[in-house]
Amino acid sequence: MRHWSVVWVVAASMWVSSQALAAPASDQGARHAASPMVYVKRVGGSFETVYKRVFDSLENNSFFVLFEPDIGRNLKRFATRWGKDYNRNHLDRIRSIVFCNAAYANQVGNADPRMLALCPLHITLVHQAGVTRILFVRPSRVAAGSPAEPIASNIEQDVIRAIESGVRSLPPAAPSGKMKMPPVPVEKSK
Repeated sequence: MRHWSVVWVVAASMWVSSQALAAPASDQGARHAASPMVYVKRVGGSFETVYKRVFDSLENNSFFVLFEPDIGRNLKRFATRWGKDYNRNHLDRIRSIVFCNAAYANQVGNADPRMLALCPLHITLVHQAGVTRILFVRPSRVAAGSPAEPIASNIEQDVIRAIESGVRSLPPAAPSGKMKMPPVPVEKSK
């Protein structure tokens, strides 16, 4: 049973990562316009430093880390089988932090049990060409229209505040022309 939950988290993280990374590398606003469901923070420096800072900041802000799947290492096992389709974006590292806050989980369950689909939360960190992207699915967007939306919005703000706090002293990521990402399809308004 545990194996399938890890597979699901890995698959979901990879899909979210691919959607957020596919956005233009220009500015934060453009990334949000292309993928409003995902918060993206770009940071320079070593992956290990960024990862530790985010991990510590989550724990120091009342979130409990449940586990830390190393998605990149798991995918590497399939390199031979997938051949030229393996890691076509040349990502250096992919790792997630799966975490929870019991009080928030209780509040969400009380407001709208369907939104417990958000539990546990996760952040995926993707490193490429000296830049780490911190990716987080925005709970407020998932819970839009639900009685749990205000709680989801508070969770989102607290997680983003923890991310920002954790990486505050790290150098911002310099714009890079090295990234080769496919465009994100954008739905046209009706």
